Amino acid sequence: MPDDVKFMSQADDTPVTVTGLDHVVLRVASLERSVAFYGTVLGCPIERELETPRLVQLRAGTSMIDLVPCGPGEQPGRNMDHYAVRVAKMDAPAITAHLEKNGIAAGPVLRRYGAEGYGSSIYITDPDGNTVELKGPPEAA
Repeated sequence: MPDDVKFMSQADDTPVTVTGLDHVVLRVASLERSVAFYGTVLGCPIERELETPRLVQLRAGTSMIDLVPCGPGEQPGRNMDHYAVRVAKMDAPAITAHLEKNGIAAGPVLRRYGAEGYGSSIYITDPDGNTVELKGPPEAA
């Protein structure tokens, strides 16, 4: 590793503990072609489909691959809508305060569907403009 590359270890007092990747949302030019690729070629079965908004969710082990068609007139160049990481605990006030302390604006806490089912999540933006979803544990059954 080059000497100028430094990694910070996770602070002991952070309320955010990432446990893994929950899902990635891809914008695709052809929903049918992408479903065939991820379903047939990679063997990811369809778990759920929505008509509005149009969405196909495929199971990829313990994670999900979500496919959404590009909008009318949209260029399919930047094709990742967002990705979600699982967090061990969704203490929204503590997480929001932690993000704000670090200069990161937190979106609202909303109930969203992920690889483990419905649960609370928060959208943030990384330094390169990518949307990152902090996905809390699933709701109790």
